[in-house]
Formats: sequence, C-alpha cells, structure tokens
Amino acid sequence: MNTALHTIDVHGYPISYQDNGPRDAPVVVLMSGWCHDHRLFDQLVPHLERDLRVLCVDWRGHGADRSPVPDFGYPEQASDTLAVLDSLGVERFLPLSHSHGGWANLEIADRAGPDRVPRVLLADWLMTPTTPAFAAGLAAIQDPQRWREGRQGLYDVWLNGRRDERVQRHLDVEMSGFGFEMWARSCRVIAAAYAKFGSPLDRMAAMPRHRPITHLYSQPTEPAYEKAQANFRAGHPWFDYRVLGGPTHFPTLDSPELVAAEIRAGVRSP
Repeated sequence: MNTALHTIDVHGYPISYQDNGPRDAPVVVLMSGWCHDHRLFDQLVPHLERDLRVLCVDWRGHGADRSPVPDFGYPEQASDTLAVLDSLGVERFLPLSHSHGGWANLEIADRAGPDRVPRVLLADWLMTPTTPAFAAGLAAIQDPQRWREGRQGLYDVWLNGRRDERVQRHLDVEMSGFGFEMWARSCRVIAAAYAKFGSPLDRMAAMPRHRPITHLYSQPTEPAYEKAQANFRAGHPWFDYRVLGGPTHFPTLDSPELVAAEIRAGVRSP
C-alpha cells in the first residue's frame, strides 16, 4: 500500500488524499465519517489496490493540515471531494462512505448523477431516526463541559464490549486526535441532517434519480433495525443491505475482507 498523502488546494482549503492502484483501473472513492481520516481504510486498501484505483479523500480540516476552519457541512464535503476527483480527471467511480460521511456521499451522488456514480455503498450508518439516547449524545458532545464524556459514550457503543486492537487505536489515537471544535461541529451537522431529512432512508427515498444503494453494517444488532431496512427495501427495490456480523462499528478495520468483496461486487455490476 502506498501511504503517500497528497494535498491540493480546494476552495481555499488544503484537502488531503491517498491515491493507490493502477491509474487506468475502475475507481473506488473511500470517505470516512467525521473526526476520522484516511487511516480508517488502511486495512481495506490492500485488498483492493491490486486491480482497482482506490482514492481516500479527507474532509477539510481532517487531513495533513489540521488548522482551524470555519463551519462547514456535508454540502461542502461533497463539493471538496468532487473537486479533488475533477482535478484528477476521474469520471465514473464507486463511492463508499462510513457512518455520517453518508450525508456527503448521497449529496455527491445527486450532484454527479447516475452515469458518473452508478451505485453507492454505505458502511455502518444509522439508517433510522435518532433515538433519545443518540440525540442526547450529540447534544453532550456540543457542550464544552461534557464533550469528552459524550464522546466516550459513543466509543463504548461502537466497541460493543469487544476488544479489537486496530479499532481501539483508531479511537484512542486517530479519532481522539480531533478536539472539541470538530467534534461539536460534527454533531451539529449530523443533528441538523436528521432534523431536515428524518433519516438516511428518508434521504435516499427523496433522491431525484435513484440507483442501487447497498448498506453494509454490523451495528446496531437489534432485529428491529434490520426489519426497518427490510421493510424499506420491499418498497424501494434499488436499496439493499448486508449484515456483516463484525464486532464493532468499523467494518473497514475489523472486517475488511467482507467490505472488499462487496466493493468488488459493486464494481462488477453494470
């Protein structure tokens, strides 16, 4: 795996990205959630780069330059990512996002259209409306007195009582490398997106041009959560989901072979 991190100026901000694999191969674009970076995919990329071009694009303020940036949200994340792809001459691509990077992923799909983005992959994104517990966690992380406590609450949910060394490092070092400002911003944006759309399922249903979308997830594990997706699929045949059965909220780290297989299936599909 080529770990070189490139940085270009996009809309006045330095945006970092990794570019691995053959330049003439089908393109896969990997996008993290908030308060992560390209390292979320360091276990996945080696399963793909032999015959796919794999781009990992960091959000503004998330890459090599961590200088403070003014407020932004998923529309800016989408604009920045598309600008990187345009600068590299990338036309058709398969995007995969983790968690709440999905808001930007769907925005990218809408803007680029089905010819350029013929299908979408989403990894471990909360598909249903926010629960009171999740809403309380988002609020806590926006409080400068309680944000670390709120963040730890998310970490505990994501680990689900399991111990995975690579995931633990991702939490303790990589995600915890972001401070209050970015964590609070992320929660404001996420809460506002749920308030606007209702849920990711509702957001997908409202897309002006549909294409195949597959959700790959391990959490939550409750049967009602899968049932909600099965019910949505019954009325929206372009949607599908896969229960990966991994130990944590981070399938690209704890189940990379399974995620890679789904990506390859997506690339092979017409």
